[in-house]
Amino acid sequence: MNPTEKKQLRAQAHTLKPLILIGQSGLTEAVKAEIQLALDQHELIKIKIRSSNRELRLQISEDICLATSATLIQSIGQIIVIYRKNSKKH
Repeated sequence: MNPTEKKQLRAQAHTLKPLILIGQSGLTEAVKAEIQLALDQHELIKIKIRSSNRELRLQISEDICLATSATLIQSIGQIIVIYRKNSKKH
């Protein structure tokens, strides 16, 4: 994905609200399944990772991208934006 495409996706994500909230339990299998469903429906989603530990948030965002084959578009504080093209939609 080139920088121009990422910039366009960041602009689209600006108005989105977080669809997934990751709390104390962390990245469970149920949360991964919800993320998969959200990506299938929306392609571009925001996720809020409720943790004050920056390294833990970074690790969780990497795990999400690996588990879902999504691309990390943006990470600001506790909010990450990920994208995965849905081949069934296009």
